[in-house]
Amino acid sequence: MITKLEKKIIASIQGDIPVTQRPYLEISKTLRIEEEELLDILQNLVNKGVIRRFGATLRHQRSGFKANAMAAWQVDEARINEVGEVMAGFKEVSHCYRRNPAEGWPYNLYTMIHALSEESCKEIALKMSEKTSVKNYSLLFSRQELKKTSMKYFAT
Repeated sequence: MITKLEKKIIASIQGDIPVTQRPYLEISKTLRIEEEELLDILQNLVNKGVIRRFGATLRHQRSGFKANAMAAWQVDEARINEVGEVMAGFKEVSHCYRRNPAEGWPYNLYTMIHALSEESCKEIALKMSEKTSVKNYSLLFSRQELKKTSMKYFAT
C-alpha cells in the first residue's frame, strides 16, 4: 500500500527534476518535508520495488545530435546478455532492450544509437557488429518525433 505522502513524492519526481546542486532539497521544500525524509522515503520505495529506476530524457536534437537510429539485431539467445552488455557499453547507445522476435522479423535485441549524422549512426552500428560478431541487423532511422513523455502515475 502506498501512503498519501508517497504518492505526492512520486508525483513530484515523475516530471522534470530541477537542474540544481540539490534538486531533492527543492522538491522537499515544495512538499514541506525535510530533504532527508524525502531521500529516506525514495530509498524505501526503491527497496520495496515501487520505484524501479530513475531515468533522464535526452532531447538529442537540442544537445547537438542530428540523427538517431533504432538498431534491431538478430542475436543468438545464448549470447543475448553478453552481446547486450557490450552494445550497451557504447557511449552512443542510450537504450538497449531484449524483445521477442516476431514472424517475419527475427530481431531480438534493440539499441538506440545517437550521432551527428545518419552516416555516423551506420558507422557506429558497424563497429558494434564487428565487436560482437553479430552480422544480421537493420537500422531504423527516426524521421519525426511525435511524442516524448514519461508516464504519469499520480497527479501533482
